[in-house]
Amino acid sequence: MKLAVVGGGSTYTPELIDGFARLRDTLPVSELVLIDPAAERLELIGPLARRIFAKQDHPGLVTTTSDLDAGVAGADAVLLQLRVGGQAARLQDETWPLECGCVGQETTGAGGLAKALRTVPVVLDIAERVRRANPDAWIIDFTNPVGIVTRALLRAGHKAVGLCNVAIGFQRNFAALLGVAPAEVHLDHVGLNHLTWELGVRLGGPEGTDVLPRLLAEHAEAVAADLRLPRTVLDRLGVVPSYYLRYFYAHDEVVRVLGEKPARAAEVAAMERELLALYGDPALDEKPALLAKRGGAFYSEAAVDLAAALLGDGGSPVQVVNTYNNGTLPFLPDDAVIEVQARVRGTDGSGPVPLAVPRLDPLYAGLISHVTAYEDLALDAALRGGRERVFKALLAHPLVGQLDLAEGLTDRLLAHNKEHLAWA
Repeated sequence: MKLAVVGGGSTYTPELIDGFARLRDTLPVSELVLIDPAAERLELIGPLARRIFAKQDHPGLVTTTSDLDAGVAGADAVLLQLRVGGQAARLQDETWPLECGCVGQETTGAGGLAKALRTVPVVLDIAERVRRANPDAWIIDFTNPVGIVTRALLRAGHKAVGLCNVAIGFQRNFAALLGVAPAEVHLDHVGLNHLTWELGVRLGGPEGTDVLPRLLAEHAEAVAADLRLPRTVLDRLGVVPSYYLRYFYAHDEVVRVLGEKPARAAEVAAMERELLALYGDPALDEKPALLAKRGGAFYSEAAVDLAAALLGDGGSPVQVVNTYNNGTLPFLPDDAVIEVQARVRGTDGSGPVPLAVPRLDPLYAGLISHVTAYEDLALDAALRGGRERVFKALLAHPLVGQLDLAEGLTDRLLAHNKEHLAWA
């Protein structure tokens, strides 16, 4: 089995390599290709990947290349983990929206739109080249904003599935709190990428006993602390919102806090420099502890599980993924991309099939519908360009929604992203 990782020069990659090495019985990779235009990063990460494989007695071959077409040739699956513009663009996404009193964040709000505009055309070009090289290859997208990027891929007819680590993070944290194995925990995880709620926590399977009330009764303080939300939110809702809901439920407080400290992008950039120095140490043969602070916890395990299910008989039969709605949430169009539990079997080409979801309370359905409308307009702007399309997408976003804010944010978005937007 051959896998290719586009964005293989990312500092995330050793986390992914570690997962491939540890879970080789689940996903027997014979060749792993790391693809990245940054050859200097590949010179550090490629040898580290080989050392990690060797330490864990993984027989697979690890190669590196900056030639995308050569790298994806013959690949059974291609993982996308790229960041157009790098941390410099992320830093801008996190700062200029604050000038308008809006949240500065790389996946939601105005910063998330900027990232989508930069990313969608690049990902679609990559996917088309993957299709020419191997039309049967699955594309697993971890590139943010995952929902919009996955929708672009699916609309263009690619065999694509979106992946996020939020659900597996909740699974692992809840399992630890409950004192059970992670495999015993199944989530009633519903919404859009970075806009989800855990409506139930079931033990033993998707139809198992819901222990969410017990979890909240015994551990609400710990769960709320991880979310950086008041415990009263959990008490009043009776569900667990994702961390990203704080940008909606506590927007003004988040903006205030963000304005008082360095941007996360600056912290990550410094961390990346330190990580790359560590990766260059020829004695290092495991992922360093510092990588846990980089983000993307459990990403490798989620990626291995999904790839194994898509490519063979391995992996969990039910996983949380981003895929077409197809009637799962009746208030959304079929071609909306949602993030829910799905049965995943890809050997017949069908891909994920979402499980049935109970009727959602308007409190959640309303926000999901609102953000889906924004994502429609955001994808249109990413595919066709134009200042007016950018403005309309911002005006539709629930974190913007005012004419003067949308105008000011549009001006700033375009000014900070001209080098990445040919039409601008």
